[in-house]
Amino acid sequence: MTVLVDPPLWPRHGTVWGHLVSDASYEELHAFAERAGIPRRAFDHDHYDVPVERWDAVVALGAVPVGTRELVRRLRASGLRVTHEERRASS
Repeated sequence: MTVLVDPPLWPRHGTVWGHLVSDASYEELHAFAERAGIPRRAFDHDHYDVPVERWDAVVALGAVPVGTRELVRRLRASGLRVTHEERRASS
């Protein structure tokens, strides 16, 4: 069971963002995000968006830094990945 974070590479709203995921469960992910002070509104179907300003803090709390491809690979392997089609269907 691991919480993973990829590098903040995606610009939006005046900052850049990374993604925080769990390779075990959403419960683990939500509990970690709460400990890290990341608001629930930052949850986007299967990940939390993490601004660059918070990246070092989530790593200090135990999130494992990985590349984006590794993060997606591990999320898919866990069965927790939400596809684009599933995102559209839930909108």
